[in-house]
Amino acid sequence: MDPRLPAVAQQLLLIERELRTLDMWSVEPPAPEALASVEPFCVDTLRFEQWLQWIFLPRMKAIVEADHPLPQASGICAMAELVYREARVVSLLEALRAFDALIEAPSR
Repeated sequence: MDPRLPAVAQQLLLIERELRTLDMWSVEPPAPEALASVEPFCVDTLRFEQWLQWIFLPRMKAIVEADHPLPQASGICAMAELVYREARVVSLLEALRAFDALIEAPSR
């Protein structure tokens, strides 16, 4: 087991909490066609927070729960910084930055 998995799982929960706190969490899923986009971050069909909620978080939770290897790199915070240029999302950016750092840390 990758020793980072518990910290990654905790960080995923923190990201979800920040999305909810910022009122960026949706009860209704996007249309299946929107979720099927082949563009990075589904930029053509979803808002970034929708991508986080409906694509990123479920995929990462599945990886953690199945004890699959973590990605070797992550640049999610950089994308979020491009999308969100407002002060109200600072805590979300910090959570994403911490996730990136966990993914890029050596697994030992």
